[in-house]
Amino acid sequence: TGAQQSATVANPASGASPDLLPHFQLEPEDVYIVKNKAVSLACRATPATQIYFKCNGEWVHQGDHVTQHSTDRSTGLPVMEVRIEVTRQQVEKIFGLEEYWCQCVAWSSSGTTKSQKAFVRIAYLRKNFEQEPTAREVSIEQGIVLPCRPPEGIPPAEVEWLRNEELVDPALDANVYVTPEHSLVLRQARLADTANYTCVAKNIVARRRSASAAITVYVNGGWSTWTQWSGCSTSCGRGWQKRSRTCTNPTPLNGGAFCEGQNVQKTACTTLCPVDGAWSEWSKWSECGAECTHWRSRECSEPAPRNGGRDCHGPELDTRNCTSELCTHVAPGAEDVALYVGLVAVAVCLVLLLLVGVLVYCRKKGGLDADVADSSILTAGFQPVSIKPSKADNPSLLTIQPDLSTTTMTYQGSLCPRQDGPAKLQLPNGHLLSPLGAGRHTLHHSSPAAEGADFVARLSTQSYFRSLPRGTNNMAYGTFNFLGGRLMIPNTGISLLIPPDAIPRGKIYEVYLTLHKQEEVRLPLAGCQTLLSPIVSCGPPGVLLTRPAILAMGHCVEASAENWSIRLKKQSCEGTWEDVLQLGAEPCTELYYCQLEAQACYVFTEQLGRFALVGESLSMAASKRLKLVLFAPAACPSLEYNIRVYCLSDTQDVLKEVIQLEKQLGGQLIGAPRVLHFKDSYHNLRLSIHDMPSSLWKSKLLASYQEIPFYHIWSGLQPFLHCTFTLERLSTSTCELACKIWVWQVEGDGQSFTVNFNIAKDTRFSDWLVPDEVGTPALVGPSAFKIPFLIRQKIISSLDPPGTRGADWRTLAQKLNLDSHLSFFASKASPTAMILNLWEARHFPNGNLSQLAAAVAEVGKQDGALFSEAEC
Repeated sequence: TGAQQSATVANPASGASPDLLPHFQLEPEDVYIVKNKAVSLACRATPATQIYFKCNGEWVHQGDHVTQHSTDRSTGLPVMEVRIEVTRQQVEKIFGLEEYWCQCVAWSSSGTTKSQKAFVRIAYLRKNFEQEPTAREVSIEQGIVLPCRPPEGIPPAEVEWLRNEELVDPALDANVYVTPEHSLVLRQARLADTANYTCVAKNIVARRRSASAAITVYVNGGWSTWTQWSGCSTSCGRGWQKRSRTCTNPTPLNGGAFCEGQNVQKTACTTLCPVDGAWSEWSKWSECGAECTHWRSRECSEPAPRNGGRDCHGPELDTRNCTSELCTHVAPGAEDVALYVGLVAVAVCLVLLLLVGVLVYCRKKGGLDADVADSSILTAGFQPVSIKPSKADNPSLLTIQPDLSTTTMTYQGSLCPRQDGPAKLQLPNGHLLSPLGAGRHTLHHSSPAAEGADFVARLSTQSYFRSLPRGTNNMAYGTFNFLGGRLMIPNTGISLLIPPDAIPRGKIYEVYLTLHKQEEVRLPLAGCQTLLSPIVSCGPPGVLLTRPAILAMGHCVEASAENWSIRLKKQSCEGTWEDVLQLGAEPCTELYYCQLEAQACYVFTEQLGRFALVGESLSMAASKRLKLVLFAPAACPSLEYNIRVYCLSDTQDVLKEVIQLEKQLGGQLIGAPRVLHFKDSYHNLRLSIHDMPSSLWKSKLLASYQEIPFYHIWSGLQPFLHCTFTLERLSTSTCELACKIWVWQVEGDGQSFTVNFNIAKDTRFSDWLVPDEVGTPALVGPSAFKIPFLIRQKIISSLDPPGTRGADWRTLAQKLNLDSHLSFFASKASPTAMILNLWEARHFPNGNLSQLAAAVAEVGKQDGALFSEAEC
């Protein structure tokens, strides 16, 4: 019985050998009950006659034991092995009182032996971590500690770490180790350590994952070393030189801060002006020598060349015969000399005869004048025409009587030579003079929609102007005679005025006007130069104009003489860009002149070609106008929403291009455009977003602001600079967006936008967008001018002659605030015509003709009024 067994254990047989006491070959071990699965405990002893389990001080019923007997082969002693099962219910009966344990008791003839206690526990692992890792942004090489306290469990959970779902093994990476408290430590953060980290806890029951923690290792930008100072911007006198550095040591990454400070430094410099050498006076002739010659010399010393100036050109020693060919000294080979002289004389006679023949031939050909310049061939194709008055019932037609005496013609004018053909081309009569009935020709103004593609195709075959076409949206063209006309590219502020009598009478020109993309035309900029206007072509180049045409285009400069040096550049036929005019200085030629106003410039030119306005800042107070425009998607089916902030040069053509681009992207304007004055201070432009309701929206921008480098904006060669703010709404039902967007130059001007609109249906700013087409691209004859032709001629004939009391064109210029251009007007055959042409260019189509009439009336010529508002 149990009492007898207990007594046996307490009173072992006297005199028994301790070697014959049972000893355990297998003792029960701690086990865990997983869910409802029973566990098994086993023990084995030798020599043993009985073995029983006792759990928590109570003997286990004999029927619950599974016993197995055997004999130890090495000793021959009996071996007994016993097993029992423990269920979850048995353990739960004493749960909370004490731990459930069991041990074996083995008997032999010599006494009893007890095994170690084996504890039986119910295994579990709770769901929630006591501490989870959190997302962090750390600088490179900074140490990182990610804490993790696993959920409570029995047995205690083991912890491992995942990086982007891959196991982190400290044995393979010396930069990583796990502390006894299960925290993951990165000794020095590396870029490769940017990842999502997850703490995983597991035991025999379950496996738990913590929330992932995003670790972003960022790199703050660092400046490179300064470059060497550039050469002085001028080759003579005071100029500027600069040096630069880049934010690439290292380059900012993963939202790291951009470098603080200037990326360009500028300083004044003075270059010694080069002095070209000049000859001194010739010395006196030397005495006559034995060879019947004497000599004289001069030196390159008045002045001597210095500072890189050119040496004198020509000989420094001059010799001649000093005996009037009567020298008694006879040189050897006199007979040969006479022969050579005779041959030279014969050759001279032949050359003279050839020149006479060429002159006679040219005189016969002189009657073939160039009367029609067709830009479809650019370098050839003139033919004589005569202009007759149009029919009274159809004033829009010009009747042309052709000269049918010749079917081909040769052009030998001053147009730019083609690079892929001869300078002299034979061509049949052009399409402009196709024969009509009864020997009359009617010239209709071409429609761009009907002939635009054909005109562009013909124009693109020319070698010099292969980069010219951009499509008919950015091109205008028309056919003009002495009555003049106007070309306009809609919604760009770019136009070309061809005044009356600018084209010689009897000639017809097909003229084009094109706006270029900046990436299509390479405009080299040096030093601190910046592009201030669009790049515009008008042509064909080289045609004869008897009066200047006026090219109008926008600009983005806040002009002042002390802050800017502004130049008009023109591309030559060879493709190089040349300065043809410096604004504010005396013009070096009368071919070009420029009237610069607040937002537009008007270029007078007698030679058509490709033009651009370029400025060079003279101080850090120099500024350009930037147009800030906000666009966002018109429809937003997803949670993400992008706001694009464009920083554009403040000219109409760039705004038109962006609007067309946004229409293709499905964008809409979400705020009234603003103007920002961007200074030449070498400071970058920064953009940031604020005051969003955090319960509805969140920004995905990691840094506190975005930045556009200074030189990207200042060059003017990157027209569509913009930054995108990516927002995320927390629900698709959220349609109201309210925030503030700040745009500012460091230590400079700034603007703020208050955005408050419904992203699904708000279109209040659509009125700011220009329509697709405004106006007619080409106007021919009187319809192109506000001032009627006869009234214009009357004003010119009255004001051109000098007035007895100063009542002439000078007074009119003063009335129209154009008196600063008197010297230019005076250099032209008709100053009044220049004034009226400029008025037409500035005020078409909305100019107030009555104000001009009042100004003319105040001049006091011809009874105080030349024409009235009613006449206009």
